[in-house]
Amino acid sequence: MIWYPYEQMKTMKEPYKIIDAEGVFLKTPEREMIDSVSSWWSVIHGYKHPALTAAIKEQADQFSHVMLGGLVHEPVQRLADKLQQFLPGDLNYSFFSDSGSVAVEVALKMALQYYVNQGKQKRTKVLALTHAYHGDTFKTMEVGDDEDYHFILEAYGEKKNALHIPSKIPALEEAFEKYHQELNCFLVEPLLQGAGGMRMYDLSFLVRARQLCDQYGVLLIFDEVATGFGRTGNRFVADLVLPDILVLGKALTGGYIGHAVTVANQKVYEGFYSDDTKKALMHGPTFMGNALACSVALKSIELFEQENYMAKIRRIEEITRREMDGFMDPRIAEVRILGGCVCVEVKDPGVLKGYQQFAYEHGVFSRPFLNCLYAMVPYIITEEELVKVLATMKAWFGER
Repeated sequence: MIWYPYEQMKTMKEPYKIIDAEGVFLKTPEREMIDSVSSWWSVIHGYKHPALTAAIKEQADQFSHVMLGGLVHEPVQRLADKLQQFLPGDLNYSFFSDSGSVAVEVALKMALQYYVNQGKQKRTKVLALTHAYHGDTFKTMEVGDDEDYHFILEAYGEKKNALHIPSKIPALEEAFEKYHQELNCFLVEPLLQGAGGMRMYDLSFLVRARQLCDQYGVLLIFDEVATGFGRTGNRFVADLVLPDILVLGKALTGGYIGHAVTVANQKVYEGFYSDDTKKALMHGPTFMGNALACSVALKSIELFEQENYMAKIRRIEEITRREMDGFMDPRIAEVRILGGCVCVEVKDPGVLKGYQQFAYEHGVFSRPFLNCLYAMVPYIITEEELVKVLATMKAWFGER
């Protein structure tokens, strides 16, 4: 029996059975529907893309996986080289893993050990944002701040090594002034907090965070698992403000297969580079650098570059702003739009009850959460298809 994610198994509704998928469409035995959430924000090129499928098939004909412990292969070397060229600044050192949560765990471990390797044992605290979500493994839950996902940690009592602040510059400055001697890193989802409620904030906050991290010798980590590859309207927010460690996942492989990467800069890497074996990063996911994942990631990045995806994303934002202009309802708290993301936040989560089935009947797959009705569409979506997604969202409020 399947144990489904984020569900009370006793009361959950029957999931839609997918028998095929192509382009932006998911197909059930009864109908096809536009996937308005890109399979948790990852399928940026749509489904059954011939170039991505071919990349996996060609690599599978050679081999599907070998461990990176004492071995190396061309796809992982090429992907590391490509990321070094593709990413900003001196983000040159790629540590691969198999999921976004694990990649954030690696980043947090890097940050802690970076200071331990210097004999600074008291830098044990992580600064993060209120409403933060960084994954469901235990350390990522600790640095997260969302009771809807991580209430289980209440069993452990007070979080001793994680501090949370709102995305406001005065709170940021106060936290650094008070805790800088104890901090090893400041971890953020830059510009867009996804699972914590599609919350958006200003770039000036990150600019100030970079300044304070430099001033007090604290590492800045960007969790761009969700925001990377254009979702905020920027290739990466790291193009605007450069972190010390960058975490990527989801769209890294075009949503074809699980893979993630934690990318460190020169300073962080040199903090581990030593004749002392105890200063090595002792971490090694079994499927890190998986050959199939690396091959499809390389092809995904190639498509992103060659087919001018940033122009596609700008067009998605333009159409979304046009279609949502002036849309409001007494039950709506706010409509937010950023790059390839639109969120309709309602005042009462009960307003969204039944929307998923309503959308299905209108040919759209949606998965509202908390008090958020949102869309993060595949970047290949046509104007007609995008308008249909947005019209379905608006129609829900007209029919209730």
